[in-house]
Amino acid sequence: MKRISLYSRSRLRAAVEAEARELPRKEEKRRWRAWLRRHRLPLLAAVPGIAALAFLAARSVFAPAAADYTQEDIDAAVTRSLETAQVPSHASKAYEAVRGSIVRVRGYYDAPDGKEVEGSVGTGVVILDKGVILTNIHVVAGAKRIALTFAEGLESEAEVTGTRPEDDLAVLQAKTIPDDLQAATLQSTAGLAPGDFVTAVGFPFGIGPSVSSGVVSGLRREYRSPEGKRLLTNLIQFDAAVNPGNSGGPLLNASGEVVGIVTGILNPTEQRVFVGIGFAVPIENAAAAVGVPPF
Repeated sequence: MKRISLYSRSRLRAAVEAEARELPRKEEKRRWRAWLRRHRLPLLAAVPGIAALAFLAARSVFAPAAADYTQEDIDAAVTRSLETAQVPSHASKAYEAVRGSIVRVRGYYDAPDGKEVEGSVGTGVVILDKGVILTNIHVVAGAKRIALTFAEGLESEAEVTGTRPEDDLAVLQAKTIPDDLQAATLQSTAGLAPGDFVTAVGFPFGIGPSVSSGVVSGLRREYRSPEGKRLLTNLIQFDAAVNPGNSGGPLLNASGEVVGIVTGILNPTEQRVFVGIGFAVPIENAAAAVGVPPF
């Protein structure tokens, strides 16, 4: 009979105990492998999100601290933006608002030889989209025929339907009007003050439409026509350049709204050119000439 040594028995016992201890670990690994097999697809789908979270966490740890900006830094940035940005001038914005309402007005007269000749050139502004136009009396006074040229090039004859001699204003009705004729927006002069930006649009010496800008120099001024026949009162004085041919054109505020109708220039000499002082009839007077209060 073969005998087993004590040494062999102790080794056998140790092996059995080690195997017993290893069984729970093997069972735990088996369960983990089974769990991973069941959830393999969800885990793979979650990998990008986990990686992104890890990236953001690392970035928040290693990113430099945000800079503290002072009010001076903000002001400097705004100033740089204003210096580099292409901001339209108040005159260009005002003109864009009214350009479709500007009309060239020409008066034709009989010459001594019986032929029809152009005797006056001025400006008009459309105030009602049915073809109602404001201009100055002195632009059309005595004309045998009145011709209009609208902003889009259409030509039409017109007739005088009303006048306001105390303000040198005439109301014209076009016989033919363009499609989608644009009427200018009228604005009360109640809020107008010296120093406010204004823009004049017209046909100085028949050239145009021409745009000039300046400021309101004064209010409630008086002006006597060069012939001395008429004293105009309650006028807007301005320094935007105007010349013969601007008469009847609009004086606009910074928003492109009509606040007056250009009617004359003051020149102490006999030369009828601009030397810095122009006058316009307040739009309230012009609206009264039409008979429809705009405000």
